[in-house]
Amino acid sequence: MNLLNVIEFGLKVGHLLLLLCSWFVSLISLNWLSNEQIMTTKSSLLGDGGQIWMKLWDQISECGCKIHHHYSQYFCSRKVKRSWWMKLLIVWIVSGFVVSGSVFWYMSSHAVEKRKETLASMCDERARMLQDQFNVSMNHIQAMSVMISIFHHGKSPSAIDQRTFARYTEKTSFERPLTSGVAYAVRVLHAEREQFEIQQKWTIKRMDNVEQTPVHEDEYDPADLEPSPVKEEYAPVIFAQDTVAHVISVDVLSGKEDRDNVLRARESGKGVLTAPFKLLKTNRLGVILTFAVYKKDLSPNATPAERIQATDGYLGGIFDIESLVEKLLQQLASKQTILVNVYDTTNSSHPISMYGLNASSDELHHVSGLNFGDPFRKHEMHCRFKQKPPWSWVSITTSVGILIITSLVGEIIYATVNRIAKVEDDCQKMTELQKRAVAADVAKSQFLATVSHEIRTPMNGVLGMLQMLMDTHLDETQQDYVRTARESGKALVSLINEVLDQAKIESGKLELEAVNFDLRAILDDVLSLFSGKSQNKQVELAVFVSSKVPTTLVGDPGRFRQIVMNLVGNSIKFTDKGHIFVTVHLVEEVMEMEVERELSCSLSGLPVVDRRQSWKEFKIFNQEASSSSLPEQVNIMVSVEDTGQGIPSDDHSRVFDPFLQVRPSITRTHGGTGIGLSISKCLVHLMKGEIGLASLPQIGSTFSFTAVFTNGCSSADISPIPSEFHGMRALVVDPNPVRANVSKYHIQRLGIHVDVVPDVSLSPTNTPMPINMVFLEDEIWNKKLGTLVLLSNNLEKDGGVAPQFLLLSNSTSSTLSGLSATGVKTSFVVMKPLRASMLAASLLRVMGVRSSYRNGELHTLSLSTLLRGRKILVVDDNPVNLRVAAGALKKYGANVVHAERGIDAISFLTPPHSFDACFMDIQMPEMDGFEATRRIREIECSINKGVQAGEISMEAYGNISNWHVPILAMTADVIQATNEECLGRQMDGYVSKPFEADQLYREVSRFFQTTSDEHHH
Repeated sequence: MNLLNVIEFGLKVGHLLLLLCSWFVSLISLNWLSNEQIMTTKSSLLGDGGQIWMKLWDQISECGCKIHHHYSQYFCSRKVKRSWWMKLLIVWIVSGFVVSGSVFWYMSSHAVEKRKETLASMCDERARMLQDQFNVSMNHIQAMSVMISIFHHGKSPSAIDQRTFARYTEKTSFERPLTSGVAYAVRVLHAEREQFEIQQKWTIKRMDNVEQTPVHEDEYDPADLEPSPVKEEYAPVIFAQDTVAHVISVDVLSGKEDRDNVLRARESGKGVLTAPFKLLKTNRLGVILTFAVYKKDLSPNATPAERIQATDGYLGGIFDIESLVEKLLQQLASKQTILVNVYDTTNSSHPISMYGLNASSDELHHVSGLNFGDPFRKHEMHCRFKQKPPWSWVSITTSVGILIITSLVGEIIYATVNRIAKVEDDCQKMTELQKRAVAADVAKSQFLATVSHEIRTPMNGVLGMLQMLMDTHLDETQQDYVRTARESGKALVSLINEVLDQAKIESGKLELEAVNFDLRAILDDVLSLFSGKSQNKQVELAVFVSSKVPTTLVGDPGRFRQIVMNLVGNSIKFTDKGHIFVTVHLVEEVMEMEVERELSCSLSGLPVVDRRQSWKEFKIFNQEASSSSLPEQVNIMVSVEDTGQGIPSDDHSRVFDPFLQVRPSITRTHGGTGIGLSISKCLVHLMKGEIGLASLPQIGSTFSFTAVFTNGCSSADISPIPSEFHGMRALVVDPNPVRANVSKYHIQRLGIHVDVVPDVSLSPTNTPMPINMVFLEDEIWNKKLGTLVLLSNNLEKDGGVAPQFLLLSNSTSSTLSGLSATGVKTSFVVMKPLRASMLAASLLRVMGVRSSYRNGELHTLSLSTLLRGRKILVVDDNPVNLRVAAGALKKYGANVVHAERGIDAISFLTPPHSFDACFMDIQMPEMDGFEATRRIREIECSINKGVQAGEISMEAYGNISNWHVPILAMTADVIQATNEECLGRQMDGYVSKPFEADQLYREVSRFFQTTSDEHHH
């Protein structure tokens, strides 16, 4: 019966586990279904392999749901007693506590035993080393006793005196590492005392009064000792090592410890030790090892009486126990981990401490025996750990982990039993949550669109007014200021768009344009944007584009500019000295570079990181990958090099994570959202490229990325170079080859022939073309003023005209002082960073020419031809944007009519009317642009049907049988107002605010070219 109960219990447990598995599978499946839209979007990024895994997961989920359904039908009809599950839970919890306690006890005991073994090993090691070194000293002292017997008592006259003994013991002290001194005391009978004292020229002194009143080293004087009282025999010290020379003339038999030691030594014939006592003069704790010196004809088997009779003297080695044990322990690296105490345990009831303190916080100790060769005296070494044993965190965490696991499993069992009946309710709730998630996603998109429109609308008014200001008569410098302000406004709008870009990246809706653009002009715009910050920080900012990079590329210029701006902006933020250098090459060029420039040869002369490390992991450098590129593709490599703070190698992997920065202090010190590099990485991947990083702390960083573009058609869209510069020749004097190459690149863009020399003295002479201008760096200008005057005279002789001198400087405080008085034709400072527009404006000003050079006048003639005389309705609820749009269209000759509401637009565009086109804002109060367009199309459709059916007279509607006025969406909404949605709402196109000439031309030319010959009004 009991066996049947056990089997039944096992079946119930198995049933519970199976229900748990099916429940988990069903919950995961429901969660998967609720996020089906997101997963579908992500599957496009995973590729075919990811889609196969997704299909397999769908099948597993379906099987899990079926298993859960069948088992629920079968088992749920049977009422399982709740008491069984509660008993199981209680047994499980109690078992967990028992196992946890057992594991903790076992692991703690194991740790204590291991600690004991470690202490025993360390203590035995120290005891063995001390004992071995003591034996070495003892053997050497015994050998010295034999030597004294032979050379002092065995020869007449003696071959040993105090000087010889002292020198010998000093030379051989290394063989006695534990002794602090050696002394020899001769045996003198009372009858021989007077003759001995006359021979030695001193009296025998006693030492027992010194033992009663110990003296310090600086107070001790042997002359102050009393003569030894009358006794049968004496043992005065006649030879001593210099370290213990103060014991000469002292009778060792007059001291109690020494007397007992001497008597035992001569009776036994072996070395004997004294009990620990305070040594003379040093007043430190020590012991004396004594050997008796016998006549050389003594038999080895002599009796104690014979040994006493044959004794000539006593050789003693003095051991300073405290210092000697300390020296020994210092040889061991782990001496600080344990405390060592050495005891004389001859009297076990009152052991004498020879070394160490008894203070210790650890109760665990170990005793190691010491054998110093004297069987009468016993010594021990006691060892303890210096600190209390640490907590056994392994046993604690293991036992706590078992408790946590037990609790979690118990919680799972309890929760499963209680919630398994609610699976259907959970399914219904999750379905409702799915609907809410979809609605929240729609609301999020709508919110972002609204916020984007409301923030960008006033900013677009500023940008539009700046564009209109650019179209007025301004000189070159004013144009550059207005252009920089406009680009700064665009940069501000791009910062607002970063969050929107991140949202579009997360949803997989970010797409790239494919239009013609000038890469060099984009980089010039980036330099203009950051020029103020670089000049304020005295950081040199420069761009170099290889001549092999095509003039016109096809791609997304806005996103390319965004990447470069993010990288340069980060470099500006973290660089306080040196330079920031942007270089652009073809990937093929980089692959063919065999020798990289030296790291010390940089734009500013400061050391930089090896830029090759930033692209060493790029797949494009794989030979197979590079050979598969199409002929019309252009693979470029962009590197942004700086000499800033650098990034630690441990943080390289986190740099491209969204909303993360290297250190928390970065946000407080430099600001930023931390998403710029993340967006840049996503954009680079959309451009079929790769991005990498090389950085060293306090040296700088280099970010490199590749991008794939298509070779553009022609350079017709590029701003023309002023004809005033053709045929001119310039000289660049710069000792830095990298910086000189950058200056040469920008000057050559203006059509000027450029020569480069590293020094003023190396300037070319007798050239067929005169040098019209000389570009100098700050360091040349300030250091070689006299040489510049000579250079100016030489160039004037060769060319007949004195050249203009221009100072290239990164500092706004640079002046041309000092040259006007010398006769050199002076000019003014050309501020860095160099770019084509600013350089051209500066040179034209030097030449005294007011140029009509304008940037951004693209398709002006074509737009004027298309729009001149056209009557266009502009609908916008914002007066500023209305004025901007009207001004932009009037510039091309259009006749513009204003409307501020959608209802007014319907009134204007109800046939018959004379409008050629309508530019309509999408987001307006009362009626938005989409609704107004829908009603206009309904009116047009109704009239067209009436005319075709003959119900309406064609003459009443201007003799036009098919009314359809072109309506173009005009909005700042960067998310919803896409071209596809506008076409779906019966609009004819889409233009962004403020108008860009390129986009305006593309949209207007599509329907005006086809309708220009029709008379429809």
